[in-house]
Amino acid sequence: MGWQAWFTIGLLVVVLVTLIRTKLPTHLVMMGALTLLSVSGILSPQDALSGFSNPGLITVAAMFVIAAGMQASGAIHSIESRILGRPTSVAGAILRLCAPTVLLSALLNNTPVVATLIPAVRSWASKIDIPASKLLIPLSYASILGGTMTLIGTSTNLIVSSQYASLTGKPEFGLFAISIIGVPVGLFGLGLLILLLPRLLPSHKQRQAFSKLREFTLDVIVDPAGPLVGKTIPEAGLRNLKRVFLAEIERDGSLLTAVSPLEKLKGGDRLTFAGDTDALSDLLAIRGILPSNHQDEVPLEINRPERCLVEAVLSPHSAVLGLSIKDSQFRDRYGAVVLAVARNGERVAQNLGSIRLRAGDTLLLEARPNFVRQQRLNRDFLLVNDLERESVRHHKTLLAWIILAAVVISAASGLLSILNAGLLGAAAMLVLRCCSIAQAQRSLDLTVLITIGASFALGNALHNTGAAQWLGLQIIDLSGHSPVLLLIALYLIISILTEFITNNSAAILMVPIVLQICNQLGLDPEPYLFAIMMAASASFATPLGYHTNLMVYGPGNYSFGDFLKVGVPMNILIGAATILVLTLTYGLL
Repeated sequence: MGWQAWFTIGLLVVVLVTLIRTKLPTHLVMMGALTLLSVSGILSPQDALSGFSNPGLITVAAMFVIAAGMQASGAIHSIESRILGRPTSVAGAILRLCAPTVLLSALLNNTPVVATLIPAVRSWASKIDIPASKLLIPLSYASILGGTMTLIGTSTNLIVSSQYASLTGKPEFGLFAISIIGVPVGLFGLGLLILLLPRLLPSHKQRQAFSKLREFTLDVIVDPAGPLVGKTIPEAGLRNLKRVFLAEIERDGSLLTAVSPLEKLKGGDRLTFAGDTDALSDLLAIRGILPSNHQDEVPLEINRPERCLVEAVLSPHSAVLGLSIKDSQFRDRYGAVVLAVARNGERVAQNLGSIRLRAGDTLLLEARPNFVRQQRLNRDFLLVNDLERESVRHHKTLLAWIILAAVVISAASGLLSILNAGLLGAAAMLVLRCCSIAQAQRSLDLTVLITIGASFALGNALHNTGAAQWLGLQIIDLSGHSPVLLLIALYLIISILTEFITNNSAAILMVPIVLQICNQLGLDPEPYLFAIMMAASASFATPLGYHTNLMVYGPGNYSFGDFLKVGVPMNILIGAATILVLTLTYGLL
């Protein structure tokens, strides 16, 4: 091998170590690798930037817009009243929830599917008296399984297919090519969700009163000019509130705990309440109460009907991660005030302004009524849920379903390529106003798109320099030239890489290596490429392994251990099922 190959392998190692050992964003690391490959002359500028014109990348962007149209039109939300019903058992509830989720996720990006269903599932769980913690992990897992069933189910499938066509000159895979593997594995996984998970999932509802899970603190101020001054706690309507209680009063630097009912309120008193997010809206509706954030600044709105309480979950890509609430300038950035923070199902009790924000944190926000509409598709948030009012509009629901059906039928029949079907579908969502241009723009996850486009540069370098061939030989030696052992080795490598770097990047880096391995052994690359698609998505064991896991982490009151207990068996069983189906389907024994 020449120096170019060794340089590329060394750069690959540096990229992996950087992503594992540092908190640098993946898209910046990949852009750095692209820059080095271009400046060093290993890749021409055209080859280095070719990923950004890749049909798979453009298709991913188009599917983001289609999913935004489905979400904004209320199409996803429409399944709640029609399908969920009133099951009498946890297994029945999981079946009713997960079956449609699998189907939706097979055709749409699973992020908006899960984001739309989380508040519906929590409300539904309360109605049928089943803990939400029994349902939200299955919701995430079902969306992951559904994404493996078609080529448009996940961005990884589209990218692997497009990269395969680019490197070999052969046609891309058809819309349902992966279905021969994804459907049986998905059905097996759905069976696991129904039969296995009810026994393993936590039931936080029974222990909530003791551990105070999902409890927030909310500091409010008695308005000096308001009607509560001089009134006792009961007279002010602050006693025996549903799911919320007065914990303490801070007055002139002194702290009053175990507050007497006869204590009279004074203007400027700082009242600390603890309670459930669903009850805090009742507290702020009391005249004479202001959020403590408003003591030294102008309120968001003077008229209370113009305010809303919002629950938001921070994404791993959020611009405010690592910053304190004060330093993040959260209000100026998003037009909302942070009232409380929950982490791992428990309130963060330190000074509100000093709390450093992390991925998966659940924030209670006071915002203007248009906040949910503006930020629901913002990639800084995994979930944005209005706690006070329903904001979904259903008048475009049928139209959105028709557009999605047209995209699927035209692509599946070969009438249009997947790229062209996706572009026309995205255009239809905009032209027919299923979503606004602003909503479409917010749906485009630029960090994902940049990561994908830049990762192609490193994948191209591995292929062009011969580094992929050398790495392939090492894997061949490791597997003993056995097609089945090779399949197992590749599945494990992808699974491990996906836990440390994005699934798209892991897949892009492995495709050229897999193609070289299959070329040297004279094997059909299709089952091994499908193994990449499956392994890159099948990440169940941690909340950080897949973005939908992180989305349900806070709302479900889960701990890291809850995911390990449920996810590790899922990882093992789904991996074994995938390898078995691939082996039998392609006769690898």
